Amino acid sequence: MRGTEKLYVRLVNRVPGIRDRYRKKRMQAKGAGRGAVWFYLIGLNISYYVFHNKKLATLEKYPYYESKSLPGSGSESALSHREAPEELAKKLSEFDVISFDVFDTLILRPFFEPADLFFLMGARLSYPDFKRIRQEMEQKAREHKYKKEKHYEVNLSEIYDLMERETGIDKAFVMQMEIRLEQEFCFANPYMKEVVDSLRQMGKRLIITSDMYLNTEQICELLLHCGLGEFDAVYVSCDHGKSKSKGDLFDLIKQAEGSAHPDTCRMAHVGDNKVSDLERAERHGFTAVHYVNVNTAGERYRAEDMSAITGSLYRGMADAHIHNGLHTFSREYEFGYIYGGLFVTGYCRFIHEFVHSHSIDKILFLARDGYVLSKAYHILYPEEDDTWQYVYWSRLAAEKVTAAHFKYDYFRRFLYHKVNQGYRIADIFATMELEDMTEPCCQRLGLSPDAELTDRNVDDLKKILLDDWDEILAHYAEQREAGRLYYTSILENCGSAVAVDIGWAGSGAITLDCAVNRIWKMDCPITGIVAGTNTCHNAEPDTSETFLQGGRQVSYLYSQRENRDLWKMHDPGKGHNLYWELLLDAPTGSLKGFYLDAEGQCECWFKAYDESRTEKLNEIHRGIFQFAAQWKALGEKLSLWPETEKLSQISGRDAYEPMLLAMRGEGFCESFAELMDDPNL
Repeated sequence: MRGTEKLYVRLVNRVPGIRDRYRKKRMQAKGAGRGAVWFYLIGLNISYYVFHNKKLATLEKYPYYESKSLPGSGSESALSHREAPEELAKKLSEFDVISFDVFDTLILRPFFEPADLFFLMGARLSYPDFKRIRQEMEQKAREHKYKKEKHYEVNLSEIYDLMERETGIDKAFVMQMEIRLEQEFCFANPYMKEVVDSLRQMGKRLIITSDMYLNTEQICELLLHCGLGEFDAVYVSCDHGKSKSKGDLFDLIKQAEGSAHPDTCRMAHVGDNKVSDLERAERHGFTAVHYVNVNTAGERYRAEDMSAITGSLYRGMADAHIHNGLHTFSREYEFGYIYGGLFVTGYCRFIHEFVHSHSIDKILFLARDGYVLSKAYHILYPEEDDTWQYVYWSRLAAEKVTAAHFKYDYFRRFLYHKVNQGYRIADIFATMELEDMTEPCCQRLGLSPDAELTDRNVDDLKKILLDDWDEILAHYAEQREAGRLYYTSILENCGSAVAVDIGWAGSGAITLDCAVNRIWKMDCPITGIVAGTNTCHNAEPDTSETFLQGGRQVSYLYSQRENRDLWKMHDPGKGHNLYWELLLDAPTGSLKGFYLDAEGQCECWFKAYDESRTEKLNEIHRGIFQFAAQWKALGEKLSLWPETEKLSQISGRDAYEPMLLAMRGEGFCESFAELMDDPNL
């Protein structure tokens, strides 16, 4: 190994965090600025080895678990509250010429960084690392331009001249692809569209001022495609060899626009960049109006420890929706949209893919967690409404219907989970719906019905109930028959089904499969699909492992075999289950049981429900459904090409990350405590 290589290894490669930061700085440096990067590298090494800055030992971009300060109170969108579009238009109407920046001002993208569009191009071209190469070619083209003409302004054609020469990719084909993708994915900023429409109605002169490699014709086509109409003039840096960042493009505009009345023409410029759109504009005689970049506004709150493509789409879409300034949303709505939307959408897509790949006949969304999931599934797959059904099932109803097969669980739920908690024995019998057995059993037990269930009498009570087991089962005969009638109508001519639930032990699907196939003999195998499983923090972490390993149950977010870091981190004792259940909480009480009415038909009875929670729950759900609809629209654009069709898929690990951030944000989830104070959860 040569001396320079040894030095590189010692200074760069030995510490991951130093290597990560050095490469990032190196990519950003241009021309003579690259020499300064070596001083930056030496400084990093001094910081690590001399001053023991151990943060440099880890990758800046990939922390083990990220942590951010989330809004302590109020909604995130309120932080980006802007004056109403018509108010801004009124202020701008005082000027003779109003200039607008294009990207991140008039036009938004569903990406966190503009260059992430190149991921899609790489997929279509089947070209590895295309994003980085495309960025490198642009940087090189700018450097070549500076050597020839002393400025860095290049157009798309010049970038792809270099790309074709260095990679062999056909220039005409890939250039047209980039333009097409920009048109397909860019959309009008809803806030700015209202501003522009108002100014047009006033007859104001509106112009475009952009530092961009797309030329005037391409920019105009893009604006039209986004529904922003035609502007009176367009000034693009690559067409003039001048830029906003240097300021000379503003001088050109002043000369061109103000030539008739240079002393009286008043000009304003609206843009997102603090330097080129604000400082440079003001320095060159424009009144600058700063429109804060939506991704800049949302970055400090948004989950970043995600896969590159899903993370970019999620952050870009969420920031554009939450921070464009047109609306201020409620805190509950944002909880659903930002922290639950990706999960619900990804989970529904996971269910859809599993059902189709395994040729399942029917999806059963189990109450109550299946309420939101079923509605989101309808949003995503409205053409499949005949393949699924929201069905009533609960642990309480299941314990009674399947008591003969799960006797151990029956006693654990009704007796041992209530020991030493102030429950009277009469209350226990009422919950089991064995009121007529209360007095005889208590007499044999030698206790009053008002006596509390304790660790000293629970075993004796269980023994008495075991002695009367046949009588107990007889009490539930009506519920077994009513349940059979209910599910016969649902599963008629159905050869297989999945039961969808939030989790965690997966008992909903397990008990339903038992009822359907072992008790009611319907011959319809049921596979359980859960969002997450029991974790290492549960008293029974292995409850469903045989079902998971054997394929009778699958998990989306995590399990012992997949995303094991989440399996170790997710802790029901810290309320983690409740945060997820809150996202899916139905505005109804849980199922008490199945019963026969006077005509011998099944009717479902439900527990009482606190309707004061309904309005806030509906806001959470509204946010989730809005996200699902937007992601669906994004997925439809990606599905235009076979190579990018699957790029909108959401892994369980990515789906968990926004909520992980919320759970780690001090006091954030706890602010919804009043909504989680529900006995049905």
